[in-house]
Amino acid sequence: MPEQRIVLRNCGVIDPKDISTYLSQGGFKALEKALGELAPEQVIEEIKKSGLLGRGGAGFPTGLKWQFASEASGEEKYVICNADEGEVGTFKDRYILERDPFSLIEAMAIAGYAIGANKGYIYLRAEYHHLLGLLEGAIVQCEGKGFLAKQGNFKFDIEIREGAGAYVCGEETALMDSIEGKRGEARYKPPFPPSQGLWQKPTIINNVETLMNIPPIILKGSDWFNRIGTERSKGTKVFSVSGDVRAPGTYELVMGSSLKELVEDLALAEKVKMVQVGGASGRVIPYHLIDTPLAFEGVLGAGAIIVFNESRDVIDIVRRTMEFFAEESCGKCTPCREGTQVMLEILTRFCHGQGLKQDIENLESLANVMMLTSLCGLGQAAPNSVVDTLAHYRSAYESRVQG
Repeated sequence: MPEQRIVLRNCGVIDPKDISTYLSQGGFKALEKALGELAPEQVIEEIKKSGLLGRGGAGFPTGLKWQFASEASGEEKYVICNADEGEVGTFKDRYILERDPFSLIEAMAIAGYAIGANKGYIYLRAEYHHLLGLLEGAIVQCEGKGFLAKQGNFKFDIEIREGAGAYVCGEETALMDSIEGKRGEARYKPPFPPSQGLWQKPTIINNVETLMNIPPIILKGSDWFNRIGTERSKGTKVFSVSGDVRAPGTYELVMGSSLKELVEDLALAEKVKMVQVGGASGRVIPYHLIDTPLAFEGVLGAGAIIVFNESRDVIDIVRRTMEFFAEESCGKCTPCREGTQVMLEILTRFCHGQGLKQDIENLESLANVMMLTSLCGLGQAAPNSVVDTLAHYRSAYESRVQG
């Protein structure tokens, strides 16, 4: 199946530094339609009916999140675009921001109108500092054309906040702490952001890819979007493909397309051993399951696809993944703080051929505890690669047990 571009519709088509090229492609027609023809609750209803699920990995219904924030009490509300994109192997949002910043701004304005927010923040990861000038320039151009100026009762301001390089700030509550000027740590839930988010005010947080779907849904209608994809996973998904492939890059496929289509047909991978779907926190798919559909019903994650060929050592890959999590854990909760360190120690022993028979059981038991009791998604997902490789490549562990 060839690519179908909805999110990437303007990438390579417009000049990201010139708003006139965006307007020539129908830019801001969706915002004009929302403001001129639809009440805020009608905008939310369209997004709900479209079936759009969050593209950050969790897959929460976007329209429902907007509805919760819209119905929350309080006049001061916020829209946040999560452009932190810290997941290992993910670079799709950078690709989008570099090539189509105007769609993102239009989408944030539509979101602000829908929930009753007059202020938006783009939270930009530290490593994307080179995009700051481009995004600021795009915002200035949008303001200059009057698209963010007061129209009726609606006015929308967008501010960019840069992160400081912390992986945990990809988690929505840690991200809000960072915007507030605090150390980024996951908050206890409830309350959830749509009721008490940034500065304890109702807040919606959507990642870059999720928001890029908003203008075409408003323009073409929810029925159009709902017909694309699978029963549960509507629309398309953008993937960042890297690793042992001949054509690494960013690809957009209809939900439900197979992993094989992406990895072998588009990215030209050969002699695949396994694929990590969703980055470091994602699932490990062995080659015999390469036909697995890429959808929320199967495996998906945030969009990182890392391919490993037959020359790669499974245990070394998992150890390096756990080393990353041990480094990036914020340390607030014990299961993640201690669990990642203990797992790293055990995996290091296996890498040196010094594993113990009890270590395999300990990894399984510890993984279960971490997934059930960690405060946020970092600790809950950190053991995924361990769990999956023990299921599919157990012999790799058993062969390195002493005696």
